[in-house]
Amino acid sequence: MKKGLAMAIRVLTIAPMMALVLLLTLYFARSDVFGTTLNFVLAVIFLVVFPVLAYPLQPVLPKFKTRGREGQRSLALWMAFLGYILGLVCALLLPVSRYLMIIYMTYLLSGVALIVLNKVFGIKASGHACGVAGPIFSMVYFLSPWLLLGFLILPAVYWASLKMGRHTSSELLIGTAIPTYALLISILIFLGHRPI
Repeated sequence: MKKGLAMAIRVLTIAPMMALVLLLTLYFARSDVFGTTLNFVLAVIFLVVFPVLAYPLQPVLPKFKTRGREGQRSLALWMAFLGYILGLVCALLLPVSRYLMIIYMTYLLSGVALIVLNKVFGIKASGHACGVAGPIFSMVYFLSPWLLLGFLILPAVYWASLKMGRHTSSELLIGTAIPTYALLISILIFLGHRPI
């Protein structure tokens, strides 16, 4: 029963799902972030669809299918990273708001940090915690400090990850910290010290 609940929590809070929550919330509450429906649709494609593609692709890609869960995790990192790069490139080519640039850059910097920590330093920082914390930090920044209440779901995410043996507490904390710094760096890049 507990294992089933842990699995349900992890499935409902995967990074692409949380990105979709962020994008939909901003689309309805702050339409100026996207400007056009096309920019919103592209953000969904790059930040939600690309990372999700890792799950159906893993069983058919020879390099990843024989590696089980680790192959799935690795492919998810790379598919997300590809989506984040393409999203930022597209945003640079289209007329988009600085706010949307902040979102794309936050995701890209988070993806880079996860890949470097995981692949270069062998630190299995939690992409799951990163994918939950990042959208919450972004909604706090773009909408209201009251959305810090969204962090109440983090203990459930931590519990589920620990229960299923996916991460240690330190890996979860590192994953949570990554989007904090990525968002701050992105704000400095695109807004300098000016408030939103």
